[in-house]
Order: sequence, then structure tokens, then C-alpha cells
Amino acid sequence: MRQTILISLAMASTLAISACQKAADGEVNRAIQAVNAIDDNNLSEIMLTVADPNEAVTYFRRATSEQPNRIDLKRGLATSLIRAKKNREGARAWAEVVSMPESGDTDRVELADALIRSGNWDAAEATLDAVPPTVETFKRYRLEAMIADGNKEWKRSDSFYETAAGLTTTPANVLNNWGYSKLSRGDYKGAEELFIEAIRYDGTLFTAKNNLVLARGAQRKYQLPIVDMGQTERAQLLHTSALTAIKQGDVRTGKGLLQDAIDTHPQHFEEAVRALRALEDNVTN
Repeated sequence: MRQTILISLAMASTLAISACQKAADGEVNRAIQAVNAIDDNNLSEIMLTVADPNEAVTYFRRATSEQPNRIDLKRGLATSLIRAKKNREGARAWAEVVSMPESGDTDRVELADALIRSGNWDAAEATLDAVPPTVETFKRYRLEAMIADGNKEWKRSDSFYETAAGLTTTPANVLNNWGYSKLSRGDYKGAEELFIEAIRYDGTLFTAKNNLVLARGAQRKYQLPIVDMGQTERAQLLHTSALTAIKQGDVRTGKGLLQDAIDTHPQHFEEAVRALRALEDNVTN
């Protein structure tokens, strides 16, 4: 009897130890999975921010093939494709994200952005139309403004640009786009004001400086605006102003500005030299 009890106790102890061991193994596995998840998230974040876009595409393609049901990895792939300027592939990748049950309205906004980048404006507009008006984000309004521009719905365009500019602390690019919209519809004064505002937010934005020169030139104001610019930038802006003057028939002014551009550029300014030679040849002929 006593032997039976001892055997029973021994078996019970063995089972208890086995159960404890399984519990411990389970905790260890969960801990390892948690660490791996943290590592994956950190690596994904690095790939989406500082990594080379093409390397990020390779990483996320491999990751999504191994774990095809993870929407975060599919988002990473779609984002990386857009960063790598593979816009058509990026649009297809965002469409795949949107098709997943866990997707949300922000994913649809990203899909619309990718569709615009790939030139599919109608599909982009339809995609944005499916996003509820309660989704009030900078990107959503910026895209709405661009689509309204394409449809020549100027009042809607202005409203969307204004809203988008108010939803970001770095509005230089959207102000530049808004200014270009006004430039394209002939509102040169309004465009000039927006380009100046864009440059105030970002003094390195050369596109806005160049557009400002175009807007001023359209008003026959060929003198360069008072903004910070390097020597090479100054030469390029003089070149832009010169071409604007020539197109408007102010040939003598344009010729002088071309010569200023050549003299200002720290190196050989081939484009300005060609333009001046062509101008002189036409005058001679």
C-alpha cells in the first residue's frame, strides 16, 4: 500500500514538473515572439524612413511573401514602391491593401495618391469619393485640391488648398502647388503672393522661387525678387526671367537678362549661352 502511494506521488510529481516545464516553455516562446515582433517593427520603421527605397522594396517583398496576411507589411511594400517611384506597382500594392478586411479610409487616401502619381486621375477621384467626408486629413485635402484643379473647379480647388495648408506645419509645397494653380489660370498676382508665402516657410524650395519669377515675369516685372538665393540659383532665375521676357516680346530685356545669367553663373551656363546665341542669330538674320 505504502509502495503504491509512493509510486502515485512520484507520477504526480513527474506530471507536475512536466506541466511546469510546458508552461515555462510557453512563456519563453511568447517572450521570443514578442521580441521578434518588436524587432520586425523596428526594422520596418527603418526601412520606411532611412533605408534606400529599393532596398526597402526588396525587404517588404520578402516579408509579405513569408507573411501574406500581415497588412502592416503590405502597407510597407506599397509605401516603399511609391518612395522608389514605382508608381504603377505602388498603386497595385495599395489596391491590394484596400482589398483586405482590416483596411481603413486612410488606406484609400494612400491609394488615391498612388493613382494620381501613376496618372490614373479618374480612378483617384472615384477612390476619394468613397472616403467619408469625416476623414479630414492634410493628404486628403491636398489630393482633393489637385483633382479639382484638373477639373478646373477653381472655387473647390482654392477651398481645398486653403484647408490643406491649415492642416500642416510645413505648408510650403502645398502653397507652391496652389500658386501654380493660380498661375495656370492667369491669376498672376495671386500666384505671386502664394509663392512668396511658400518661400517664407521653406527658403530652400527652388521650385517656388522659379515659379515666383514666372509669375512676376507674366506681369512684366523682370527684376529678381528679394529672396535668399545662391549664385547658381540666381543665374538660373535670371535665365527663367530672360526666357519669360523674350516670350512676351521684350527681346532687348531678355537679351540683357541672359547675359547677366551667363556672367553670374559660377561655371559655364550652357543653356543660357545657347539661348543668347540663338537670339543673336535671329536678330542678325
